[in-house]
Amino acid sequence: MASATLQDDPSVETFFNVAETETLALFEHLSFEFLEEFDVFAPAETGRTREHEPPEMMRGFLHCYYKDIYGIRPVERELRNTGVWLSCGFDRPPSRDAVDRFLTDLEHVVNKVFDHLVEQAARRGLLDLTYCIDSTDVRAMPADQDASKCYDPTDNEYYYACTIVSTGQKIPIAAEFTESKQAPEETAMRVTRDALAVAKPIWMAGDSAYDTLDWHDHLLAAGVVPVAPYNARNTDEPKDIEYRVEDRIDEHSEDVQLKQSTLDETYNRRTGVERTNESVKGCGLGRTHARGRVHARAQVFLALCLRLVVAITNYERGDNPGSTIITV
Repeated sequence: MASATLQDDPSVETFFNVAETETLALFEHLSFEFLEEFDVFAPAETGRTREHEPPEMMRGFLHCYYKDIYGIRPVERELRNTGVWLSCGFDRPPSRDAVDRFLTDLEHVVNKVFDHLVEQAARRGLLDLTYCIDSTDVRAMPADQDASKCYDPTDNEYYYACTIVSTGQKIPIAAEFTESKQAPEETAMRVTRDALAVAKPIWMAGDSAYDTLDWHDHLLAAGVVPVAPYNARNTDEPKDIEYRVEDRIDEHSEDVQLKQSTLDETYNRRTGVERTNESVKGCGLGRTHARGRVHARAQVFLALCLRLVVAITNYERGDNPGSTIITV
């Protein structure tokens, strides 16, 4: 091709525009080839092959969520843009059926995808020694019958919820999707166990909703100090303590003492999970754009995955002077 012809070729301009795609940075330091190991993405027994492979589809969804684009049709439209599908690794734009099929399959393993990215964050040393746990609401689509357990008449909104354990610089490391704003104790225990399976912290902070004996005793048995305000409303004979752990230590140990100032300082770090919640809402957790618990849960975990990808990207690019830090 002559140089004059090359300069006028629209595909060349598109190629160079790919380098300007902001979300391209999200894919520089992480490989999504691990998705091909999940059975759900294996070819069908009938021999039907996939129009596009899972890694490029995952990159496509992460790009769209970063750009606040949700739903099968909007995602498919966005991935028609030449610069976008090239930067995500496609050899041609995916069809609506391909987008829908990938998301449907991803629903079966999205929590495992999240766990894989948590491991990547842990390997990079992004976790610290204080974990925080909290639940946040997730607004549901209008008329979503699966969200009928939690209705706010003031805003005329239905809600799901997500319980998140976070650490470090707004890093979610364990989560569970629930149908009501106030997560049951069983959910809190399950998310706590999942978080400890990643790495063991020194402290774990939660608000007064986590003032339960099982939660405290499980953490203490694991060698972690739980810090949650004592809820005097739980008894007719309230104790003269600020935090439940004070009572547990008095009951089970004669040698251990914790300064009030240390407990206060640790509890103040709990605001970290609130910042995490806000960051993940900026990744799409704030409102689901799919009806039904299963579809909504997939979107919530995709938002969590995006937050992890952003955190890992910022960590990797922070070592390079002049690198653009991805925002969320």
